[in-house]
Amino acid sequence: MPPMPPLDPSLLLNHLNAAVIVVDERLMVKYANQSCEPLFGLSNRRLKEISLNDCFVEIGVELTQLQHSLSQHQGCAFYALNLVTLDGNHHTVDLFLTPLGPGEGVLEIRVIDQQQRISQELHQYAQHHASQLLVRGLAHEIKNPLGGLRGAAQLLERELPDPELKEFTGIIIEQADRLRSLVDKLLGPQKPGERALGNIHKVLEQVSQLAVLEFSSDLKFVRDYDPSIPDFEMDRDLLQQAVLNIVRNAAQALNGCGHITLKTRTRSQVTIAGQRHRMAIEVSIIDDGPGIDDTLKDTLFYPMVTGKDSGSGLGLSIAQNAVSQHQGKISVDSWPGQTAFTLTLPLSKEQQ
Repeated sequence: MPPMPPLDPSLLLNHLNAAVIVVDERLMVKYANQSCEPLFGLSNRRLKEISLNDCFVEIGVELTQLQHSLSQHQGCAFYALNLVTLDGNHHTVDLFLTPLGPGEGVLEIRVIDQQQRISQELHQYAQHHASQLLVRGLAHEIKNPLGGLRGAAQLLERELPDPELKEFTGIIIEQADRLRSLVDKLLGPQKPGERALGNIHKVLEQVSQLAVLEFSSDLKFVRDYDPSIPDFEMDRDLLQQAVLNIVRNAAQALNGCGHITLKTRTRSQVTIAGQRHRMAIEVSIIDDGPGIDDTLKDTLFYPMVTGKDSGSGLGLSIAQNAVSQHQGKISVDSWPGQTAFTLTLPLSKEQQ
C-alpha cells in the first residue's frame, strides 16, 4: 500500500471556523485562511497585500501591543473585543497571538457573537425576573400605607372648617395618587389584554406619527419593512407602548434631530427562553445617535435606571414586560453612531 501523501497545512487551516492570519513584525499579512474572507469582507488575495491595520475600522486592542508581544516573542490573548469591519459590520471576538519565529506570529480570531447573544439573553431574563419580584414586593408594601394615607386625608378634609386648609389635604391626596400611579407603571400590566389579529407595520406607523408630533419634524424615520410578514395575534396597545418607549429613548438620544430606522424581518428556528420557535418576527428600532453608555449596558432593563437627568427609568422595563407577555424578547446592540433594539416575537403555528 503506497504511503499517504503529507497533508497540506493550508488545507487544514482553511477548514477552521476561526480566522487565522500570519503577520510579520510590521503586522503585514503574510497568510490568511478562508475564514478571513467572510469576516473582513476582503478577498484572500487582497488580504495578503495589506497590513493588519487595513483589515478593519476598529478593534478593541492597541496594535502596538501585538507588535511588542511579537518583538518579545511572547504570546497574548484578548477576550470579548469589539471588531468593526470595513463594511460596517460589528462583531465580538476573542483574539490570540502566538509567535512563530523571529518577527512572525499567528493571529487567531474567533467570532463569539452567538455566545454573547445567548449570554445577554440569559442575563436580561435574570434581570427582568429579579426586578419584577423586587417591584411586586415593594408595590405591596407601598400601596397599603398609601391607601391609608389617602383615606385619612379625605376624612380630614371633610372635618376642616377653613377652606384654605383643604388645600393642604388636596396636596396629600394628589401626591398619594401620583405615587400610586408610579407604582402601577413599575408593575406594568400583569395579565395579557385583549388579543386580536393585527399588523405590526400599522403599529410602527402609528408610533412614528406620535414621535414626530412629540419631538419635531427634524426626526426622520426610515422604513425597511418586509411586506410578507403576516398579521398575528397581539395586544396592539401593549406592543405600541413597548415600541413607543424605545423610539422615545432613541429620539431623546438624538435630541429630536436624526434618523430612526424601523426594520422588520422574519426569522426561522428562533430560541427564546429555551423554547424553540419555527418562525418569529423581528422588529428593529435603529438610531444613529451616540450609543449607550457602557456603565448602563448591564442594567439597562432595570426599573429606575436611566442615563437622562429627567428620565424615570421605566420605559425599557415596561417595554420588556410587554414583549415578554407576547413570549418574545428584546436584544440590544450599541456602539457610537448606532444603537439597535430588536424585538423578537414568535408566531404561533396557525400564523406561520
